[in-house]
Amino acid sequence: MTQILPIDPLEPGDAPEWQPLPPRSRALFLLGTMPILGVAGLLAGGAAFFQSSLAGPIPGAAAGMVIGLLFGLWLGLKQYRYTFWRLDDEGLALRRGKLWQRETRVPASRVQHLDLKRGPLQRGRELATLVVHTAGTRHSAVTVPNLDAADAERLRDRLGRQLDADVDTDA
Repeated sequence: MTQILPIDPLEPGDAPEWQPLPPRSRALFLLGTMPILGVAGLLAGGAAFFQSSLAGPIPGAAAGMVIGLLFGLWLGLKQYRYTFWRLDDEGLALRRGKLWQRETRVPASRVQHLDLKRGPLQRGRELATLVVHTAGTRHSAVTVPNLDAADAERLRDRLGRQLDADVDTDA
């Protein structure tokens, strides 16, 4: 089992670990990929077999849907398994992917405001999505999906305190 480190407070010299998403968020990643790819597979399979004289559109559509659902299952599990976040004295970092790894860093000084979103499926699983709005126009918001609701609130509060502290020193 992965140990979740406390967010507050960071001691000087502490290097926070990359935090995984909670296991209860896995189903929401699957719900985000499987239906879309299942329908795409259904249409592609039906169209492919409609053009051939092998079996007809119905078995082809069913085979395509199964392939699409399986690909959606695989993709959703990979997205869940390779999404991590980290908060340190500099700000928030989000890491996604394994083969094409993307790391997004949001310095605390660039944070404009913070939002928490909780859809009905997230509320039922005690999850939330943190949206960090930053200065600038390109990629001006960083979204950390399906965090533990308590972690999302602590992240929001900590980044908000850093934001308030920056505003106070500027005045």
